Amino acid sequence: HAVEELLELLDLVLADRAGRLLVLLTTLCVSDRLFAAEPSVEANVVFGTYSGLALLMDVYKPTTSNGLGIVVVNGSGWYRDLGYDAPVLKQSQEFRPAREKLLGAGYTVFVITHRASPRFHLPDITQDVQRATRFIRANAARYGIRADRIGALGGSSGGHLVSMLGTLDGKGDPGALDPVDRESAKVQCVVAFYPATDLAKIDTASGSVAVSLATGMRTPASFAGASASAVKQFQDVSPVTHVTPDDPPFLLVHGDADKTVPFQQSEIMEAALRKAGVGVKLIRVPGAEHGTGSAGWDKIDWPSLPLEWFETHLRQNASSGRSR
Repeated sequence: HAVEELLELLDLVLADRAGRLLVLLTTLCVSDRLFAAEPSVEANVVFGTYSGLALLMDVYKPTTSNGLGIVVVNGSGWYRDLGYDAPVLKQSQEFRPAREKLLGAGYTVFVITHRASPRFHLPDITQDVQRATRFIRANAARYGIRADRIGALGGSSGGHLVSMLGTLDGKGDPGALDPVDRESAKVQCVVAFYPATDLAKIDTASGSVAVSLATGMRTPASFAGASASAVKQFQDVSPVTHVTPDDPPFLLVHGDADKTVPFQQSEIMEAALRKAGVGVKLIRVPGAEHGTGSAGWDKIDWPSLPLEWFETHLRQNASSGRSR
């Protein structure tokens, strides 16, 4: 009888352990599902090196991908402090609200860092954002996106750079040893907030300083009698110079009280795109100053604007898009 009681007690203990094990396994499964349901970030992805200097991006992955990717270039005046403790451009929170909306809609978001002045100048900086786009396109399968449907979002100097991604030819080199360099750097949709588009015509105090540092030259607008070669150098790094009919649709968003990059910079770009027959929309934000954190931007739901544009011109038109 004692043996029977002992066996019965052992059965209860085993049953209790099994129950606990079942509860533990169920909890782990639920936790795993909950964790997987959250957007994730792959930080410090090296998309290229320049003389051993790593170029980094953070890749934000949505819960459920819609197969489309967005390159984000934050504003910086094309400038970073020199030193090991200088703030990293990709960590800027400028477009965090817009990024979260994009992630919620299934977009994979690539926030990049590029070389900057005063050590480097605009041709170098432009090459970096092109390299990032080529890298993303070359690794499209890895990130679960379409190589032929990549958009770009940026503000200020970042608005200038994403506009360059939309207007430059960006053709890859089919004979390059590095397969990334064989890819196109052209994007299929652009959203540019308060972008610098014609650098020779920026004559505000802070804007001229930023342009001078980025180009390594004084801006022609700041002095009379600029040489033709100097003007050409500015034209070569200005998006408005490179507009062609095959450019992607552009959304321009700009405050009309901007004292750094004048509102006219977006008007100039809009006129050039319309003349070329490119789809473009300019949203004028009354009384808004430079930067979404400045006065006037609380008057509109600016974080929703990139998502709305990409949904209409990148996602809905995905079946007809081709990389160039």
